[in-house]
Order: sequence, then C-alpha cells, then structure tokens
Amino acid sequence: MNSDDLAAPGLKDKAGAAAGGVTAEAPRPLRLVPPPTERMPSPVPSAQMTLVEQLTEWARLRIDERIFRAGMRMPSIRQLAQDKGISRFTVVEAYERLVALGYLESRRGSGFYVRERTPQAPAVAPVATGSRNIDVTWLLRSMYHSSEPHKSPGQGFLPNDWLDGELVASALRGLGRQPGSHFLVSGTPQGFLPLRQQLRNRLAELEIGAAPEQIVLTSGITQALDLIARLYLRAGDAVLVGDPAWFVMFGRFAAQGAQLIGMPYTAEGPDLEALERILQARRPRLMVINSVLHNPTGTSLSAAKAFQLLRLAEQYDLLIVEDDIYCDLCPPGHAATRLASLDQLRRVIYLGSFSKTLAANLRVGFIAAHPETAASLTDSKLLAGLASPEINERVLYKVLTEGHYRKHVERVRARLDRARDDTRRTLERMGLALFPGQHAGMYLWADTGRDTNAIATAGHEEGYLFAPGSLFSPSQMPSGWMRFNVASSQDAGMLAFLARQLERR
Repeated sequence: MNSDDLAAPGLKDKAGAAAGGVTAEAPRPLRLVPPPTERMPSPVPSAQMTLVEQLTEWARLRIDERIFRAGMRMPSIRQLAQDKGISRFTVVEAYERLVALGYLESRRGSGFYVRERTPQAPAVAPVATGSRNIDVTWLLRSMYHSSEPHKSPGQGFLPNDWLDGELVASALRGLGRQPGSHFLVSGTPQGFLPLRQQLRNRLAELEIGAAPEQIVLTSGITQALDLIARLYLRAGDAVLVGDPAWFVMFGRFAAQGAQLIGMPYTAEGPDLEALERILQARRPRLMVINSVLHNPTGTSLSAAKAFQLLRLAEQYDLLIVEDDIYCDLCPPGHAATRLASLDQLRRVIYLGSFSKTLAANLRVGFIAAHPETAASLTDSKLLAGLASPEINERVLYKVLTEGHYRKHVERVRARLDRARDDTRRTLERMGLALFPGQHAGMYLWADTGRDTNAIATAGHEEGYLFAPGSLFSPSQMPSGWMRFNVASSQDAGMLAFLARQLERR
C-alpha cells in the first residue's frame, strides 16, 4: 500500500468523491500490487502503529475531511482488503473500532455507513471580547492537541520527559504477571480497598485523619467535583471560587445552574475582608479552594488565614472543598496549611490526585470526607457512573507501594525549582510583574500590562499555547494576567514571540 494513499486525502480521492455518486466507494484508493506480507505505511509519523490502527486513522481522516460523508456506505470489507493488500480480518477490526469511536454505524446485511455526528456546544460561553476563540473549551482543546510542550507555556501538565514513565510501566508489568481474572471485575463503589488504605497512611502524614471508609476513589479531580456538585448544588445556589482559579470547575458548576462568585486573592490566600462581605450578602452554599500551591497564582494559605477562614465557614455555615491536586509538588517545610488538617473533615471535603506527578491519563483521584458525606458521595458515584476503573487504581497502588515514587517527586520538585528561577528572571527582564508569594509548584502568575486574550490568539496562529488571565476568572473578562507553566516556558522562539507582542502598545 502506498504511503500517500494512507496519508491525508489526496486529489485523486477528492476527484472521485465529486464524480462518484452516492456511496463512499466512489473515491477508490490507488490500486497497488499487494506486497508479499501484510504491511501498511503509517498515515501519521508513528512507527509503532499496527495495521488496524493505520487503517482506522486512514478512514477517520477521510471522514473528518468530508471525503466519506454522513450516510455514505463505506467500501465493502472484501473490496477494501483487496485494494489495500491486507486481510479482511484487519478491515473488520478497523471498521469495528470506527463504530466504537462514533464514526461508523453497522447495518445488518448492508455494510458499514458513515454516521452523522453532531458537534457539542461548549460548556462555557466564549469571552465577550474582540479576541475570537478564547474560552475554556478553547484552552482545553489546545492542551489536548498540543504536540510541542516546549511551545506551550499555557499547558496545565508537566511535559512527558519530566515524568517517570517507567514507574507506571513497571506497575503495569507487575499487574500483567498476576492472574487475569481480577482485571475482569467491575470494581467496588468506593474504590480499590488496598489503595484507600494506602491513602489513609499518606493523609496521616499530612495530619488528616481519614479511615478507608471515609475515602472515595474517583476518575480524577473533575469527577470528584462533579459528584460534589450533584450532591450539594441546586439551580441558583451560590458557589465561592477564587478570582483567579482553575477554570474547568467554572463550567461544571455553571452546568449545574450554580451562580459563581469570585473571591480576590492575596499572597497568603483569599482576601478575607472581601470574603466576609460576600458571605454576608450572598450566603453561598460551598467554596472551592487550593490551600496549597493555588492555581494559577502558585501561592499557599498561611496558618493565620486558614484559622480565620474556618471561623468564617463555621459562622456562615459554609462547606469547603479543598482541592490539593498539587500536594506532592509542595516541598517539605514549605509554609502551607491545609484546612482539612485543622478541621479534620467536619466541614471540609478534601480532594487529591496524582495526575500532575505520574500521568494525566491515569485518572485516579480521591475524596476524603466525613463518613456520612463519603457514603452519600459513593451513592452519587454509583448513579453517575457505577464504579471507577479498578485497573487504574491497582496501577496507582503498585506505584505508591513499590518505593520509588517519593524519589521521583523529589527530582521533579528540584527541577521545578530551577525552572522557576530561570523563568522568573526571564519574565522580569521582559517587564512582567509577578504575583507575590510564588515560591513552589508549576506556575507563575504574571501581569503583562495588556490584554492577554490578544496574545493568546496571536500565539495560537504561530503554534504557541498561552493561558490568558480571562480564563481563570468566573467573569471571564479581559485581563492583563497570564499563567506560565515554568516547565514549558524556556523556548527561545516562544520568548521572542512574547517579547514582540509585549512591545505592541
């Protein structure tokens, strides 16, 4: 099979589609003599793709580019196998994958047809400014499709080469040597018990007391927030979030019908005077906060602020959700106070995850809460999606118990320290003003002095991913602030581009 035939659709395909009638068989691929063995050049630069993966990608590209249009019949299994010089079994498996991916539908006795796919509306409306395409879903799409981390200072994860893939690979190999029947079970509602027992020990190191039955495993922090929103929020309820804060939860709470109220931040945490005025006027149902290494400012809650915050929560009957996703990036001895350690899970619900230090797609997070709250969240989890994937939980359990994880996060923290110092000096030389109190973690929050939506839009055209400040505000108003991931902010081309943008006053 010719490599051009599997690459992006060529002119021959398009001409055939224009003249070939009503089925997808019209744009017949270039016919070659089948090779002596079943081989298929990859449609994308990846030597690791199997034949099935290559054929799946070949068809997917043609469907995405409307060469194979909705309602059209795909080439028959026999015909495609002959045309491509591959086995019919390969074609069948590729077609079945495309059915599972939503590209095709199978009609008994008739064949496979291209399925009509309806684009989904964004969860959060675009920002009402002249800068187009800058919204929460824009940044998420860009993050997940960016192939060059060094050109992505707006990325929310560490680059792959900062992480230790062997930790996860070793755990997977270990699981593979065990009897296979445990992979087939559906899991338990609260999650894999040995992992919950291990998390109890880790929480005890943070002076948070939580029995295994108080811990509910989730598919990351996003599912944890979704379960909490389902349990506690009704349409019209007020929710306190940081201004700035993590943008994904804005869309989640808004979808629940909640009203988002932003609380301004200082170097030691929320502005408590402003917070009390909000509590008096709006009586919000709950508040979400990063006590440690707040996203995006990188600051941590001081002990004095933490005590005052809990006092206000008690006075105004406020439930606090403490998102500690950056826990392991916080160095020992760093001045940070966790609300859950002071409150002991009475009115604080504590969230954790390992996506920032192990792998974003491992998708194992957890909730630690009062026993009654944990039971209610487990019921909500059952209704929302039954059990979370136990195989992922088993992988994480092996990683945490095989003894190498702590050394790994120590290396990551040391590398972040060096990168943060370098990025700080570079940004300050460019004239950016940095938010005070940023001494650890992945991010620097910097004031550029101009609309960062415009910078992000221009950067997108040049292949750079920036995270403009408007995304981190519940109002999503234009902002001069921008978040920089220090692990992805050293590229000379990106810095030169940013300098040129800053000069345009």
